[in-house]
Amino acid sequence: MIQYLLNKMPAPSSGLLWLTSIGVGAPAVLIVLALDPDLAFPALSVLLFAGAAIAALLAFGFRSEQTTPNLNLWDVAGGLVLTGCAASFFGEPENAALLFEHLFERRAATQ
Repeated sequence: MIQYLLNKMPAPSSGLLWLTSIGVGAPAVLIVLALDPDLAFPALSVLLFAGAAIAALLAFGFRSEQTTPNLNLWDVAGGLVLTGCAASFFGEPENAALLFEHLFERRAATQ
């Protein structure tokens, strides 16, 4: 049943590429503006890896061709992974620990 539905889905258009890019870009701007500069790189790397996973799942779901002359969702996913790797490379490991500590403290305070 799921295979039948996936085969009936239309091919993704450039609108889906724009939507995916804006869906990752808008939270990235909010992260940069809202968090301390030390916590921005680890938070951006987590966001970019999550966006890459979503783009890859969409590309798999729409059965997007991996080798096309035009830009497709696989290219967006790969670009997000490379950018996430760069953000995690420039971030300090101590800052990543501080980010998760900050997130868990906020969650414990709300409960």
